[in-house]
Amino acid sequence: MAASHLLDDREDDGPNGSCQVMVMMEERTHPQATPCGNQVDDKPKSTKRLQGFRKALRKNQDYSRISKPSSSQLPSEWWKTGIAFIWAGFNLVLTTIMITVVNERVPDKSVSPPLPDKFFDYIPRVEWAFSVTEVNGMILVALWFVQWLFLKHRAIVGRRFFFLQGMLYLYRIVTMYITTLPVPSMHMDCAPKLYNDSHGKIKRVLQLVSGGGLSITGSHLLCGDFLYSGHTVMLTLTFLFIQEYSPRSCRWRCYHGFCGLLSATGVVCILVAHEHYSVDVVVAYFITSHLFYWYHTMANNQALRDSPHNYLNRTWWNWVFNFLEKNVKTPVPCTFSWPLSLPYVCFKNPCKSYSMVQSARDE
Repeated sequence: MAASHLLDDREDDGPNGSCQVMVMMEERTHPQATPCGNQVDDKPKSTKRLQGFRKALRKNQDYSRISKPSSSQLPSEWWKTGIAFIWAGFNLVLTTIMITVVNERVPDKSVSPPLPDKFFDYIPRVEWAFSVTEVNGMILVALWFVQWLFLKHRAIVGRRFFFLQGMLYLYRIVTMYITTLPVPSMHMDCAPKLYNDSHGKIKRVLQLVSGGGLSITGSHLLCGDFLYSGHTVMLTLTFLFIQEYSPRSCRWRCYHGFCGLLSATGVVCILVAHEHYSVDVVVAYFITSHLFYWYHTMANNQALRDSPHNYLNRTWWNWVFNFLEKNVKTPVPCTFSWPLSLPYVCFKNPCKSYSMVQSARDE
């Protein structure tokens, strides 16, 4: 069947001067055909205009369906971010204390030589390689810090980072305490044992904290913190957050590739410098990446949180996750904003923000 439509625009003579649109439809049972059997398109011009009007209307409806997450769905809750920051700082300090304790238990390398490692069998040690690792780590941390400052929802992202960082160092405290490995290479000179000298141990803890636990600052002269690698944790964690909370455009992918190269190069240089066993690096990457993916899988799937078949919520730290993510009802979008908003009086002619529906109508 063919249909003819009449679009009639009339102006009301009333005081408001509004515009009325009348649409009339009329159906025909048979279309006209030419003697050759081809149908003739008998649609008037008004029909084509009406179809264009309908397409534009549908287009505007599609735009209107796109809604930005409201502030109620993504509350900042900076006080929770502060608690997560304290959690991360507490575990970092506890890690330095544990390194000081474990250093007293490391066997002398003349008695317990390094364990065999397949990577060390083929790759000779390069002295400056570990400095590359720490420089790459500092660059990644600085890049992530700047990126985090410009995120609109930095409070939510910040507490996720601090919670995961604290969790990873808590696991590291457990693994390095229960199993003390001998030094991975004969070049390592560990700080002398202090035994019952509590004052000297406190000084070592403060020295580690003040120097960030880095060898290039001369603050890390202790042994025993081998399983698993803390440098691998930070190289992996910062890269995963940089990649997760940045756009997926071509330019940003180049940025991701650069950060991924820094991370991978840093991890490889740990092994090239013979500062950790290969198993230390593998376990560190496995735990860091899986903990990151577990957390974000639950955080970005609201239906999964409430599902009775979700086995991820059986982790022992699920109650902490529920506390941190209770009011986050939608995935965190990758949007940026200035860290400090300038006063309104600084702008003489502030730009007006238009929605997609308004911009489409203006066109």
